[in-house]
Amino acid sequence: MSATANATLAQDHHEHDDHGHHHKETFITKYIFSQDHKMIAKQYLITGLLMGSLGILMSVLFRMQIAWPEESFVIFEWLLGDKYAPDGVMTAEAYLSLVTIHGTIMVFFVLTAGLSGTFSNFLIPLQIGARDMASGFLNMVSYWIFFISCMIMISSLFVESGPASAGWTIYPPLSALPEAIPGSGMGMTLWLISMAFFIAQSLLGSLNYIVTVINLRTKGMSMTRLPLTIWALFVTAIIGVVSFPVLLSAALMLIMDRSFGTSFFLSDIYIKGEVLAHQGGSPVLFEHLFWFLGHPEVYIVILPAMGLVSEVMASNSRKPIFGYRAMVASILAIAFLSTIVWGHHMFVSGMNPFLGSVFTFTTLLIAIPSAVKAFNWITTLWKGNLQMNTGMLWSIGFVSTFITGGLTGIILGDSTLDINVHDTYFVIAHFHLVMGISALYGFFAGVYHWFPKMYGRMMNKNLGYIHFWVTIVGAYGVFFPMHFIGLAGLPRRYYTNTAFPYFDDLADTNVLITVFAIMAATVQLVFVYNFIHSMFYGKKATQNPWNSNTLEWTTPVEPVHGNWPGEIPSVYRWSYDYSKMNEDGTDYVIPGQDFIPQDVPLQKNEEELNH
Repeated sequence: MSATANATLAQDHHEHDDHGHHHKETFITKYIFSQDHKMIAKQYLITGLLMGSLGILMSVLFRMQIAWPEESFVIFEWLLGDKYAPDGVMTAEAYLSLVTIHGTIMVFFVLTAGLSGTFSNFLIPLQIGARDMASGFLNMVSYWIFFISCMIMISSLFVESGPASAGWTIYPPLSALPEAIPGSGMGMTLWLISMAFFIAQSLLGSLNYIVTVINLRTKGMSMTRLPLTIWALFVTAIIGVVSFPVLLSAALMLIMDRSFGTSFFLSDIYIKGEVLAHQGGSPVLFEHLFWFLGHPEVYIVILPAMGLVSEVMASNSRKPIFGYRAMVASILAIAFLSTIVWGHHMFVSGMNPFLGSVFTFTTLLIAIPSAVKAFNWITTLWKGNLQMNTGMLWSIGFVSTFITGGLTGIILGDSTLDINVHDTYFVIAHFHLVMGISALYGFFAGVYHWFPKMYGRMMNKNLGYIHFWVTIVGAYGVFFPMHFIGLAGLPRRYYTNTAFPYFDDLADTNVLITVFAIMAATVQLVFVYNFIHSMFYGKKATQNPWNSNTLEWTTPVEPVHGNWPGEIPSVYRWSYDYSKMNEDGTDYVIPGQDFIPQDVPLQKNEEELNH
């Protein structure tokens, strides 16, 4: 049986199954244990926003500590308690824990699951013309495993010995010896258990996305007609399946080192003069395993944002995306190269200089497909009929921060230059701009653009403008000065720098950074208000408010289980037929309409199209 026939049978099965059970839905089956990909996407979105709020709050707290070390703050006492903020003064243990959990939450729970989980679930079936995911049950299970993972991570904040505090990279021996520091005890164990659950949900979700894209595309939806969003989400899922098991193996070996007396990552260790019974292991082995996931993880975070931005930008430029095939090729090239560059995180680990030069070469090589994407986005904007709505602003902001952050990556990718600024604020500035801030901008672009399809209502445009402009000024105000204090040698993860007179001149810069951080964090409340208020009271959306080509805008405004109430539309053209003129240039192919949806056949004349 052909793949197309299999896909048709699968679609029919979904259709019959969905319509057979539609009227039996209860509150529990519709909103909690839902198998509808649209509801699961909203669950990922809301959970990601809640975890993101927690991560941003943590960043504000430790930025206040860095700006005003040893100062007393009532908010520290309220949130951290007497143990971690006696008399309102943050302890070093609390600072390290905040940095660790902030990094973990933002990288994994917000930028990986919140971004990819939301938009993979929501867009893949809608944009490829499928009733639902290949396995609705597996989809539901993957979300609930993610939710359990979040709860375990949050519960680690309340254990007596304190949450994990070895940094989000959890390098041994701090993470491998429960007695090393207070944050190496139960909090570290819960961190590892949480990540094991997280990796399990990521693998289940990724396999579901891959199978859905390969098997459930509607009639006519060839791979070269897929929107770039689907290409990005599809390749992201493949990277996840390849790289996440490596982190799981590292976590399991770390648990064995902690609890069962093995020595995978521990060599000769002394604590208070006492020799521990560990030999033969190497913490560098853990670094290799962690960063073999850790660098593809950067692209697991950024590729979905790239796909979302490509779609939003083409739709709001009223132009075909420039260089579609080059964009697809660059996504594939980034995916491949991301798996052979992990060593650039380890130039200071005693790496053989020749091996360092190999990783320098592969790292600089990955700049080529990234530059192709940046040039193609800019060319898409060039001479376009730009619709400067909120989603478009976030997309342009994404290109700005991606280029700004990417330029400093050239310095960090060169082993001889990296050694000078490794573990300084220069590194923080680079990866926050190129990965954290850029991915968040892509996330916001996606939320503002597809909110009408998710909730049937429009978000408030003016509040969106306030959210964008204050955020972009705040984000650059935080991370641009960090490059300079990093070049001056200020090390990262230090609780206070008052013991080093050399850094006294940088204190005012740290205060400025913190003021911008508080400003950028506060304006996110505008987004939260806009999001919740618009969900219930926003202006009702039309079926296709942005005049986009892709299939999700052919579904009803009020979502139905199975996406399309009748037959699934067939696809006759690619995703980017914008500004299509008649051959003589007199008018658009469809009069009064500068776009042609994917489900409009190629061989129709104007009268039929109008009809």
